[in-house]
Amino acid sequence: MNLSLYSAATGMEAQQLNLNTIANNLANVNTPGFKRSKIEFQDLLYQKPARASGTDSGGGNIVPTGVEVGNGARVSATSKVFTQGQLTASGEKLDVAIQGDGFFEVQRPDGTIGYTRDGSFKLNAQGVVVTSDGLPVLSGFQPIPPDATNVAIADNGQVTVQTANGTNTFRLTLTRFANPSGLRSLGGNLYEETAASGTPEIGQPGEQGFGLVMQGYTESSNVNIVEEMVNLIVAQRAYEVNSKSIQASDEMLQNVAQMKR
Repeated sequence: MNLSLYSAATGMEAQQLNLNTIANNLANVNTPGFKRSKIEFQDLLYQKPARASGTDSGGGNIVPTGVEVGNGARVSATSKVFTQGQLTASGEKLDVAIQGDGFFEVQRPDGTIGYTRDGSFKLNAQGVVVTSDGLPVLSGFQPIPPDATNVAIADNGQVTVQTANGTNTFRLTLTRFANPSGLRSLGGNLYEETAASGTPEIGQPGEQGFGLVMQGYTESSNVNIVEEMVNLIVAQRAYEVNSKSIQASDEMLQNVAQMKR
């Protein structure tokens, strides 16, 4: 078996997934609260056709180095990078960005809880704060009366709603995880809890390491276009090199097949 063919093929497959990941990052460069993904590789099993290092070669002599032949590479993980995105002023009173650690809780259609960094919130007909998809936002939000004249949100999550009948106050909460990279991406700027992410921890903005909330701002994607373009070029070159290995292996096999006795 010509292992170089299969090893190079695994390398091309891994670089194709790398390219897909980079393309998704670039496609979401303007998605509020989006967190870029990074891809991680690992080598495959090794064959030891002759002898292994550390074995006795006779007379008490130890082989210092052995013979190992790898079988290529594979993608081991595509993890989210939860670094802070740039905060952009929108002027909308219900746009709330998180500066620091934390997520907003969102109630999904099936009743389960999702988590998001996208604070581009709206009001529905009942005065409930919802996402752009109409999903109710939890995190301590209370319905806002239609006759509210002003909604002020402090950086510690204290919300003050002024109406003709008086003032109503409540405080927001945030949720965080021990391993946010273990969250499962659902699309629609939502994540869900998994066994890898750990159980959700709820706290108030500005306390015990939780981030602050900024009214009138949205968090931009943390995708760096220049960095992603460099990664794109590297992935393309790696794909080309692996294809050259396949071409070289094919030429060697062709020469063997054309040998005459």
